[in-house]
Amino acid sequence: MSKKLKIGVITASDRASAGIYDDISGVAIQDTMKDYLTSEFEIEYRCIPDEQDILEKTMIELCDDADCSLVVTTGGTGPALRDVTPEATENVCQKMMPGFGELMRQVSLQYVPTAILSRQTAGIRGSALIINLPGKPKSIRECLDAVFPAVPYCVDLIGGAYIECDESVMKAFRPKSK
Repeated sequence: MSKKLKIGVITASDRASAGIYDDISGVAIQDTMKDYLTSEFEIEYRCIPDEQDILEKTMIELCDDADCSLVVTTGGTGPALRDVTPEATENVCQKMMPGFGELMRQVSLQYVPTAILSRQTAGIRGSALIINLPGKPKSIRECLDAVFPAVPYCVDLIGGAYIECDESVMKAFRPKSK
């Protein structure tokens, strides 16, 4: 029996978690997953304050207890003092995947010169891939469009759930079997 695909979505925002404004970024991630995927999947959603210890506990909970194969975060990737999502990600991951952040910054630089201020990254915890995204919905989609072709194969390699994409929206790359 194949493993059920579970995707963790974490919004790191003091104001959204306090109900001061709606979390449109977390919704943008969920909508993008619905666009991309043909696999049945379940979302584990969390909207939490920009606190490193809470971020770390939430990532660990989603990877270890909720059995998510993919955890996507939004927010907390800039240079401000309260932006600690990359630090939390590094603390909970066994392996870092710097190519994700490099590609996301490269793509974002086509739209805004401030993309160099972004500290997005990705890493692996057990059989889960954690990807840090920026906070703006437009940037979320641009970054996911760039990196997602590699996500299903990466998740295969680490023992996560099998991810199938709608090829007309998102073409995942998997090496051809011999």
